[in-house]
Amino acid sequence: MTIKQISVFLENRPGHLAETCRTLADAGVSIITLSLADTREFGIVRMIVDSWEKARDVLTAKGRVVNVRDVVAVTVPDRPGGMAEVLTALDAANVNVEYSYAFAFHHGEKAVLVFRFENNDKALAALSSAGIDVLAFADILSDAN
Repeated sequence: MTIKQISVFLENRPGHLAETCRTLADAGVSIITLSLADTREFGIVRMIVDSWEKARDVLTAKGRVVNVRDVVAVTVPDRPGGMAEVLTALDAANVNVEYSYAFAFHHGEKAVLVFRFENNDKALAALSSAGIDVLAFADILSDAN
């Protein structure tokens, strides 16, 4: 079970992130979580939003480069070693993690991590075999509210 993430490519200049967030707010799109990575020239903002189609459309209309990717959100025990257990299960199945980031909220007593994998189907099978809880988009929306 995957969820949609949008990635927005921005020049690494003052105001570009604020403008992107304002564009989404003005369109009524809520950002559930985001991650920002940068280089000297540009940044990549990865976001899970409540309406990825609307976000993609309004940002594209503003001239932003937007990509949509499938990612996987999992719960992990919120204690030392929780993430290591998830990564061990993925490593045992030879699944490559391209990147990961965490949510700012919990799902019950557990933390939430988002992963982008080279092969989502293989990752989902490995996570399921290891008994790791994978979240649906509806789960994420209900936790965010």
